[in-house]
Amino acid sequence: IALPNHDGSFTCTLFLPFEGDESFSRLDSDTAVSRFFTKYFPDAVPLLTNLLDDFRTNPTSSLVTVRCSPWQHGSRILLLGDAAHAIVPFYGQGMNSGFEDCTLLDQYLDQYDEDWEKVLPLFSQERVHDANAIADLALRNFIEMRDRVADPQFLLRKKIEAHLHEKYPQEFLPLYSMVTFSHLPYGEALREGQAQDRLF
Repeated sequence: IALPNHDGSFTCTLFLPFEGDESFSRLDSDTAVSRFFTKYFPDAVPLLTNLLDDFRTNPTSSLVTVRCSPWQHGSRILLLGDAAHAIVPFYGQGMNSGFEDCTLLDQYLDQYDEDWEKVLPLFSQERVHDANAIADLALRNFIEMRDRVADPQFLLRKKIEAHLHEKYPQEFLPLYSMVTFSHLPYGEALREGQAQDRLF
């Protein structure tokens, strides 16, 4: 995946298994790296002027989704953010969902007069649904970016969604906009997105 930067450059990320025929373990020499990129990304190779240096100097790491429950132990310990619900980066909502945890926890504390014994289990029980929803949405967005962006049917759907949103902005909001540009809880956005899938 290559994402644009403000200066006109791109930040490229390569997603592969660690082991197997087509994996990071096979990219163990400059020759193997050059051959791999020439085979799979021939149009990009001329643009990647520092390919070998960039490949060698940037770390390889795992993509992780954390799903756990409960998030609290008694009234003194609470997990928030990535500690409770780490997600893959394909929706760009990891930090946002952590900030949302803080906002919602603060609202619960106000609502229940800072009764930590009541708030922590309630928050843990209520918030896990939305955390699991954004984890599902992030994985779904990865599959969309990986498999569907060149599909004419998918591109047609995106054009129809944009037209509907332009014509009926209060009645129709595309899933990406629901997740990224609204305060709609992630669970509701996921349900709305599934309803849109059935509609289309």
